[in-house]
Amino acid sequence: MIRVGLDAGSTTVKAVVLDEKGRVLWKRYERHYARQTEKVIEFLEQIKKDLSVDRFTLFCAGSGGKTVAELLKGKFVQEVNAVTLAAERLYPEAGSLFELGGQDAKFVLWMRENGRVRKFASMNDKCAGGTGATIDRILAKLGLKPEEAARVAYDPARVHPVAGKCGVFAETDVNSLQKKGVPEEELLISLFDAVVLQNLTVLTRGYTPRPPVLLLGGPNAYFLGLRQAWEYRLKELWRERGVTEGPVLLPEDALYFVALGAAFSAELEEPGRFVVEDLTPLYRFLEEREKIKRESGQPALWRTEEELKEFLKTYAPEPYNPPPVSGRLPVFVGLDGGSTSTKAVLLDEEGRLLVSAYRLSAGNPLKDAALVLKELERKAKELGIEPQVEGAGYTGYAKELLLEAFGGETAVVETVAHALGALKFFPDAEVVCDVGGQDIKIIVIREGKVKDFKLNTQCSAGNGYYLQATAERFGYRVEEYAEAAFKARYCPSFNFGCAVFLEADVVNFQRLGWTAEEIMAGLAKVLPLNVWLYVAQEPNLARLGKVFVLQGGTHRNLAVVKAQLDYIKSKVPDAKVFVHPFGSVAGAYGAAVEAMRVAGGVRA
Repeated sequence: MIRVGLDAGSTTVKAVVLDEKGRVLWKRYERHYARQTEKVIEFLEQIKKDLSVDRFTLFCAGSGGKTVAELLKGKFVQEVNAVTLAAERLYPEAGSLFELGGQDAKFVLWMRENGRVRKFASMNDKCAGGTGATIDRILAKLGLKPEEAARVAYDPARVHPVAGKCGVFAETDVNSLQKKGVPEEELLISLFDAVVLQNLTVLTRGYTPRPPVLLLGGPNAYFLGLRQAWEYRLKELWRERGVTEGPVLLPEDALYFVALGAAFSAELEEPGRFVVEDLTPLYRFLEEREKIKRESGQPALWRTEEELKEFLKTYAPEPYNPPPVSGRLPVFVGLDGGSTSTKAVLLDEEGRLLVSAYRLSAGNPLKDAALVLKELERKAKELGIEPQVEGAGYTGYAKELLLEAFGGETAVVETVAHALGALKFFPDAEVVCDVGGQDIKIIVIREGKVKDFKLNTQCSAGNGYYLQATAERFGYRVEEYAEAAFKARYCPSFNFGCAVFLEADVVNFQRLGWTAEEIMAGLAKVLPLNVWLYVAQEPNLARLGKVFVLQGGTHRNLAVVKAQLDYIKSKVPDAKVFVHPFGSVAGAYGAAVEAMRVAGGVRA
């Protein structure tokens, strides 16, 4: 009877089929985009069809493997045991292995002395630092396609310091290096180096990996630079510790070792056990999980269709028509060199928006600014405007550098710029909540001046960039996030806090059958908790004020706006909640308004 080894992981499903002699008859590896159970069913049905079989023995591993094994009466195999068994069968001479998955990292060491073999194995716990999840998020941040990153070669001379222990800290370091103008390839090389060092220093628990070393799992198989970083750092470590160097190998089936080990474990069981003939329990699980969701989850972003329609009627953005002006025109420029993007606006003398430009940071703030300013000029000319710049203001990380390079009137502190940008449209604003790609700002305003503010520091938990990376992992563009999240009737309850712990929750919720749309709704609902409790550390929102302005690129996502609205209203029932009409460029708007004041123009 054929044996199926199934690895239902956090981001992918892998399966292999072996005959009675252990030969591979069938194998497949695919991302499941949070449809873990559906992908497992697809694989098992395809195995039955392709191999013309009705019965097989089933051995499951991975984060979703236990559920599948319990439903189908198969056998669950712990994944460290599975990968160890596969390595011992296929590479009996191996001294150690490192297997990286979407959320998991594993290390196994064989110590052979005096004819005896001792084994040591370890696996990361809740934190996904140093795994494929960290690489995925930073690739999305850099705007790099995986196939482009796969070709980047490692060069130790081009490595910059990046913290690999925490995925969020790694993102913060990469962001800082990017703003300093470090090229994308060097950022990627530095990330690979950080991932390797994280695993060599933490996962090994002080043991020295012994050659030959096997590199397993998707990230190791896919990224050339990551494999080369392993080889460089391992040889460096061996020289330091007086260990004879040996080969660092990428096995042919490096993606499938957990699935192979699960299938090999059949040989340790009595014949005829764990036979699967009927997949009905998996289909029944799909049907019944709606009941499970109602019992274990929470209502998603809306309770009635009327509520959703009313919200969309009130908060859906309207198309903007610039003022009907042309010819030579006095203008004021505002530019915001933000953490993940560069934004700029052109205002007329009355403070009205003529044109705006937005560009994801490419690494060099001066070059980014120059390109955005050229984009402003191009758009102005399309409207028949010949700009006569009367003043320029800058804000964001690179504000001083930009002022020196391009000239102008002022470099405005970010909190002040964002407050001015809000007050331009909402003079009674008392609380400004700006959620960007990496940063979260809470600004308290009294009588038109900044009274207090709260900023997140290193952690980017629950911000726009995290939501974007999650959506893309599930196969959605960030522009499609709200539409997808609004499809959910129920959603899981996330604990607010560290983004890496949120990742662990995502893995668990996938195993329980929550869909991508429901998980995205749950992440939108937890964002206000991260903003107000984790960053602002203010459970009493009424103490801050009653007139709230939501701005920043993340609030272009209407799922986030709905979650924010519901949370704020639950704390301050009589609150007024507005969304900035130009929230993505609110900081640049404020910088232009301040430039207008400094230059002696009419205060808008």
